[in-house]
Amino acid sequence: MEHRKIYHSLDIPFNGRTVTVEGPVAPDRIRSLGMHPQLDAFRRPEEQHAALVEIAELPEGRIILSRDGDTIVGYVTFHYPDEMERWSKGNMEDLLELGAIEVADEYRSAGLGKAMIRLAFEDGQLENMIVFTTEYYWHWDLKGSLSNVWDYRNMMERLMKSVDMVWFATDDPEICSHPANCLMVRIGKEVPLSSVEKFDRIRFRQRFMY
Repeated sequence: MEHRKIYHSLDIPFNGRTVTVEGPVAPDRIRSLGMHPQLDAFRRPEEQHAALVEIAELPEGRIILSRDGDTIVGYVTFHYPDEMERWSKGNMEDLLELGAIEVADEYRSAGLGKAMIRLAFEDGQLENMIVFTTEYYWHWDLKGSLSNVWDYRNMMERLMKSVDMVWFATDDPEICSHPANCLMVRIGKEVPLSSVEKFDRIRFRQRFMY
């Protein structure tokens, strides 16, 4: 499987200064940057920083960053699904998970989330992949203007739709455990039908059990 990693960057003006969105970023570059203290949604900032380096070192892993100078203020991760999850059971080389997206609180009005996700798909570098994300309401930062779970769900859905990810049905118990949870998927133009069919069998495991 060819893992295309085509570096891009763009500058976004924010509060009189410039935030750079770039990636996929090499692990050594990530090591040289600091982590904003507000990036703590999934784990402590220093632990998340180490996780970003580990993902960037994977053959399929890719990290898209937003940075203010030498400080990471947002990131998006792409990697193969965890081996403990159902999504890994097909051993698909062309199934990639958009695993996490996070932006520091004070930068959330800058449109960094959409910019990072769009940059990840530039130049058709993921057209040979099925990219999916699982949205669980218990991972969401429900405060401020998005304190309502449905408002947050709608925001996340609009964000993923900006790169043509669409809602897909599944019988996954965790996703089915709450109506706000969802599976969103983008099937690249170069993905063979055999991979789409294999992914369908992973999405609906009960249907194929006898």
